[in-house]
Amino acid sequence: MSAGRTTNSPIQIDVPLARSPYRVLVGPGLLADCGPLIAEILKPSRCALVTDSNVGPLHAEALETSLSEAGCDPIRITVPAGESSKSFEQTSKICDAMIAAGLDRSSFLVALGGGVVGDLAGFVAAIYYRGIPCIQIPTTIVAQVDSSVGGKTGINAPGGKNLIGAFHQPRLVIADTDTLRTLPPREFHEGFAEIIKHAAIRDPEMLEANDSLDGIAPLIARNVAIKAAIVAEDEFETKGLRALLNFGHTIGHGIENAAGYGRLLHGEAISLGLIAACRLSVQKSGLPQSAADQILAALARHNLPQNLPADISTESIMTALRTDKKFHAGAIRFVLLRNLGDAFVSDAVSAKDIEHAIEALR
Repeated sequence: MSAGRTTNSPIQIDVPLARSPYRVLVGPGLLADCGPLIAEILKPSRCALVTDSNVGPLHAEALETSLSEAGCDPIRITVPAGESSKSFEQTSKICDAMIAAGLDRSSFLVALGGGVVGDLAGFVAAIYYRGIPCIQIPTTIVAQVDSSVGGKTGINAPGGKNLIGAFHQPRLVIADTDTLRTLPPREFHEGFAEIIKHAAIRDPEMLEANDSLDGIAPLIARNVAIKAAIVAEDEFETKGLRALLNFGHTIGHGIENAAGYGRLLHGEAISLGLIAACRLSVQKSGLPQSAADQILAALARHNLPQNLPADISTESIMTALRTDKKFHAGAIRFVLLRNLGDAFVSDAVSAKDIEHAIEALR
């Protein structure tokens, strides 16, 4: 993996996969350059631009202009904003719109938005004509540091989050940090849950990262480099290493599901999952309480939730967990910390341990 920067150019992080290597570009003002950047790797053609009802009015026109000037012919497809769009219904609607527009296997898809759009559009790209190229243009912190990189695409099922999907690596990721300036405060801060997760498992210094937008590109790139390194070593999550990225997510996804998608933002649910995972790490793997307290303090600085709403039952969370794809053949694979920067997958966490950790969040 390499990362470099030249004057007036974006930070580049390479994701060196054996079969499908690609670049992640991070920096301000990149939307206007997307067309030429995409044209460097894909033959200009008709393409689908998938976005949502929040992001489209803000950024789609600038992207369409850049694509058109580079010789592409973008067809904008807008889905409703929110987690509920990660569904078979929206998947079908996007595919139908692409078919009606005459897009075929020579076309490509551009995903413009946060994690919901990236996951949904990436899944469409994976199945449309048995797979067409996908360009990810993430517009939230969660998407820029995590979900746009690594090729995991998917939609939700009634029984759980991301249970239906495919590995489909993007051909290019372009993270324009200026798009973060249009995020409401709540959506901006939730993204730091994923940064704190990366800090906990690989780079503890990032626990002290501030939330200033000025100069945020190096922080985004630092997180991308962590994700890229892990993905390069374990692309299809067969070696156990990629599972480390699930720190805080086992319980966090259960809470997100049990609350009803949309009530808690992804990062807010993950904040609660991180707190529970820290508690279990102190109990099961000897994580110093002082280290756990550093993680909790970082979450608090970014206004992330510390307590589970009383009306979300432990039973409903556990029901969601039992269908989570992080359970392997019925066994619980739970990511714990021995210390900051030292994560591992444990089989020593029982369902009862998880119940107690959830109750402790109240």
